[in-house]
This record gives sequence, C-alpha cells and structure tokens, in this order.
Amino acid sequence: MFRFAIKKALLAISTLFAVSVLTFALFFAVPTNPAELMCGNRKTCSTEQQQAIERRMGLDKPIVTQYADFMTGIVTGRTFGEGDGARRCPAPCLGYSFRNDEPVTAILGRTLPVTLSIVFGAAVVWLVIGISIGMISALRRGTVFDRLAVVTSLVGASMPILLFGPLLLIIFVYEGGLLSYPQYVPLTQDPLKWASAMVLPWIALGFLNSASYARLSRAQMLETLSEDFVRTARAKGLAKAKVYGRHALRAAITPIVTIAGLDLGTYLGGTVITETIFGFTGLGKASLNAAINLDMPLVMATVLLAAVFIIACNVVVDALYAVIDPRVRLG
Repeated sequence: MFRFAIKKALLAISTLFAVSVLTFALFFAVPTNPAELMCGNRKTCSTEQQQAIERRMGLDKPIVTQYADFMTGIVTGRTFGEGDGARRCPAPCLGYSFRNDEPVTAILGRTLPVTLSIVFGAAVVWLVIGISIGMISALRRGTVFDRLAVVTSLVGASMPILLFGPLLLIIFVYEGGLLSYPQYVPLTQDPLKWASAMVLPWIALGFLNSASYARLSRAQMLETLSEDFVRTARAKGLAKAKVYGRHALRAAITPIVTIAGLDLGTYLGGTVITETIFGFTGLGKASLNAAINLDMPLVMATVLLAAVFIIACNVVVDALYAVIDPRVRLG
C-alpha cells in the first residue's frame, strides 16, 4: 500500500510540473507580446508603456528565467518592479495582478471559498440523491418507483442550469418569497446565513448532476446484479442486505467513484455559470473576468489551480480504488 501511494504521489507531482510548464508557455511564450495584451488598448499603448510593463513583470528576461522566478516565487515570494512602483507578492506567489493592484493569491483567497462552498455542498446533494435513487431503482426494476426515477433523471439530465437556476430564483425568491436573494456570507462569520445563501446553488447544481448519477448508478447496479458472484452469494443463502451492500454495491460503485472524482475536480476549477446566475464571485467568475480583462497572471493562476484540483481528485480516486478493490494495489 505504501509503494502504491508513493507511485501515485510521484505521478501527480510530475503531472503537475508538466502542467505548470505548459501553462506558463501558453501565456508567456505566445507570438503576441504579453505586455501588449496587458497594456489594455493596444492602439493607444505606447512602446514605452509596454517596455515598462515588461520590466515590471520580468517579461524582458529569458523564458527559462521567467519560469524559474515564477516557481521560486511560490516558495519564497517575489517583488515586482523597482523603487516606488515596486509591489511585494508574499509566498506562495502565483503572480501579481496589476489590473487589481494586488497579488493573485489575495484574489484567490476571496473567490476560492465561494466556489468550495458551492461545489462541496452540491456534491453531497448529487451523490446522496443520485446514488440512492439509482440503487433503489435497480433493486426495484420495473416498479412505479423505477419508471418515475428514469423519467425524472431524463428530465434532469436534459435541463440546462441556465434554465433551472433562474426558475429556482423565480419560484423561491421573486414569486414565492420563501428565500431572500442569495448573498454569500463566509462560513466562519455566520454558518446559518452561509447555508441559507447556498441552498439554491446546491439544489441547482446538485439536482442536475444527481440525474446523471442516478442513471449511471442504476445501470451499474443492474449489471452487477447479473454477475456470477452475486448469484453465488444468493445461492449460499446470504441475507439480501449483505448481498446487495457488501458485494453488489461495492462492485457497482467503482465506476461512479471515477466519474465523481473527475466532476469534483472540474467543478472546483470554477463554476462560472452557477456563480453568475446567483450573483456570486467565485473562482469561475474571477477567471472569466480575468480573461475578458486580459489579466494574464490571474488567468494562469486559475488554470494552474484547476489543474491542482483535478490531479488531487484523481489521487483521491486512486486511493479509494485501493480501498474498494484490493486488486488495484497489485497493479
């Protein structure tokens, strides 16, 4: 098990290093001058202004030196510019946003908790509801519950969040008056207000994803119930709870863990549509604004952070595989 963990950790670190090199090259080694992009209006931006940006951002150095400075800044921090115009970026420094005149990590520190609040709450909703409905539907195949679950999952899977989110606002906020318009409050400041503001985003993102998980869980459970080892367990006279819980569910849940890890990592990288609908400024909204405003350091930082989330979730999935299926540890 220890060798398995070391191997996966080394693979994750090497993947993250490759992603950082590719991301850095993508934004700082393109044919278009990054300083020209960050200068704003390229028609009115003078050559002197571009050169000033290059010196302040360190873009006048060789690309290898720029990458080394970027990686060093993550560990020790960096100082951008000189003299009165110098800006200090403490570790871990992922760059400095001169559009907002603050380190990128400060922006991430404000926006990341919003995205984490949305995604983790919604993940609980779609995993609990989706897997439960899918498993029960498979065990009661052909019943009214099964047919209703299939129809509901089809409706949920085909409904875009751009429609479902505003519908929730109309029903619960504008017309029903049951909830106030969502306004993000940090969990550490007021847990009750935090939860009340997250209810609608959780329902919107969680319900739509639960439809897909219900269909996947049902299909996997039906396939598993037809396997020889399940029929053997039944023939031995084991109780239904042991057959379904210990044997069938454990085998059926393996592909679901894979999909859940990928979805969680992707959504942690940004839920721009959900944040926009409910008026939150999370990681997705911040990355969209950075792309529109050509705030290249912030764009690069959000891409790297999204990669970290996806890689981390894949590592967790591999670890869960080793727990669910011991044969994985032999690979």
